[in-house]
Amino acid sequence: MIPALGLESGMRVLDVGCGPGRHAYALAERGIIVHGIDISERFVDLANDGAPADATFERLDARNLAFEAEFDAAICLCQGAFGLMTADGHDETVIAGMARAVRPGGRLALSAFSSYFVMKHWEGADFDADLGVNHERTEIRNDAGESIETSLWTGCYTPRELRLLCAAHGLGVESISSVEPGSYGSDPPTSETAEFLLLARRRL
Repeated sequence: MIPALGLESGMRVLDVGCGPGRHAYALAERGIIVHGIDISERFVDLANDGAPADATFERLDARNLAFEAEFDAAICLCQGAFGLMTADGHDETVIAGMARAVRPGGRLALSAFSSYFVMKHWEGADFDADLGVNHERTEIRNDAGESIETSLWTGCYTPRELRLLCAAHGLGVESISSVEPGSYGSDPPTSETAEFLLLARRRL
């Protein structure tokens, strides 16, 4: 991601839906100044515990980003926020806030689940073809290790939809690649991988 986004030591990156800070830590350890935001207070606490000097974190809803041209790049990876706001129609709000947060000419990277993959490969998927949202039941655990079953609604996208979203918010798409979660590259879009990786640039 560092060469793909043209990042250098001293640049500022906004990590949207940062979780416990995995990506922010990796960037900060390379001299990049990172500010991570997440709606989960628990994740923010974990991220702040032992954070590198160049990484800061705060609890913030990705639907309410108020940053204005403060960062050289913004990232939202592994469905940190984008894709999890689809059920209430706020994916577009998230990408709009990220676009505002980067300076003109700044870059954005986000990953999104592939509609193609869900329809073709995900057995038992409860996919709403009208809304492009997949519903599944999943298990989470609290601090005590107790298991809780909950619903998860995830927005799924085609490359065309991602391009249209970007165009609506002043972003020029540089590439869309087919990727596996946590294993990014530059392969062209297909229906055979679970995610797309979008790289875009804020227009001047």
